[in-house]
Amino acid sequence: MSRRTTKPTLALSGVLCLCLASLWSVAKAQNQLVMIAPRGIRGAVEQLLPAFERKTGLKVHAEFTSGGEVTARVLRGDPFDVVILHPPYPREIGSGNIKADSARTLASAALGIAVQKGAPLPDIQTADALRRTLLSVASIACPGAGGATAGPIFDEVLQKLGITDQIKPKVRLVASGDAAMEMVAKGEAEIGLTYLSEMGQPGISAVGPVPRELAQPAAYAGVIATHPAQPAAARALLEYLASPEAGAVYTEHKMQPER
Repeated sequence: MSRRTTKPTLALSGVLCLCLASLWSVAKAQNQLVMIAPRGIRGAVEQLLPAFERKTGLKVHAEFTSGGEVTARVLRGDPFDVVILHPPYPREIGSGNIKADSARTLASAALGIAVQKGAPLPDIQTADALRRTLLSVASIACPGAGGATAGPIFDEVLQKLGITDQIKPKVRLVASGDAAMEMVAKGEAEIGLTYLSEMGQPGISAVGPVPRELAQPAAYAGVIATHPAQPAAARALLEYLASPEAGAVYTEHKMQPER
């Protein structure tokens, strides 16, 4: 029985690797960079890339997925030129697939809470206030499935507040911050948690960040692949993502740029 289930999985993995390798080859031929990044920085990066492309004449194929999947792609050696990771990342460095000395911290984003647009904004300014709010609501949407990083951080918050057992039955884990915010916008969850940088869609109101003593903001660092298709172009992209111009865009997307 195990053979019948394993072979398709290995075959699918092989097909995925071939597709990614083909994509990288095409990108190299077309003077295009390949970048992979977590969804939490997507809004800012997508706003920044057109200006970079106009200035340099380069094209960037950017793929956004969960933080866990970004790590998995680095570890298995998927082809890319630049990757954005949540530090620290010892396994990624140990894989030999990224140049640790190329890393540039770009910005950070706080874990926050949102409600449906027009709903009263709950008090979350202190640990005690957040505890009362979480205990009072009926449902909570949170990214945690499919390798999303906000879920484990929220688990740590609940542990610090001492209310894990009371809150867990209320939590609905979804694949992304966008999915969590969509549930809130539709009234399918009373509150939602994700990074503040993922709270730009209509239909929700961002209440604010979780108190820092409970959850430190998640940092985003750009790193160059060990063997990028175009080393100089990869360095230029990373420098642009760490520039003051990029910092203004991070701020616009509720992130704290690296100073």
